[in-house]
Amino acid sequence: MTGVAWGQWVLTRKGILASISTILEGFLPPVRSSLIYIHVEYISEEGLEKLKEELNRLKTEERKAIAERLESAKALGDLSENAEYAEAKDAQSLNEVRVQELEEMIRNIIVINPKGTDKVQVGSTVVLDHGGKEETYTIVGSEEASPANGKISNESPLGKAFLGKKKGDTVEIKTPGGAVAYTIREIR
Repeated sequence: MTGVAWGQWVLTRKGILASISTILEGFLPPVRSSLIYIHVEYISEEGLEKLKEELNRLKTEERKAIAERLESAKALGDLSENAEYAEAKDAQSLNEVRVQELEEMIRNIIVINPKGTDKVQVGSTVVLDHGGKEETYTIVGSEEASPANGKISNESPLGKAFLGKKKGDTVEIKTPGGAVAYTIREIR
């Protein structure tokens, strides 16, 4: 069965939607969920370290602080009408969700290393000419994107347009105000 991947589903040539796990049945070990979704994140070594630090903090300091809040709330008595207990349980849930997100993200990360290429790729810093004005951007994964700091996502319209381009190429981006042209002066 061949088809085109669309999110978590595959559209087959016959027009039938089937879950990826059904198509891959027999190739992978059984999973609890009927759907498999893997999102690959591109990130720098520095960004990966920040994620690992956050994960460690959530697993140690935050879990301990939440456990202490739960214990002190339990000491207040009746848990059914105890706002402090409910708030601590909510904080615990949010913390555990973030821990799971970070663990999944770290498992699927591709660390970027843009050295030795003449084409723009994730991790490249591009120096651009935009209407006679020089602008510099670094193409990063969506987790590290910070346009105000010159870091644009590889998934953004601007980032997508630059990927694979070479020094001297002109890229035209369509905006609500009309087309905007950027010429690549340098790739670092």
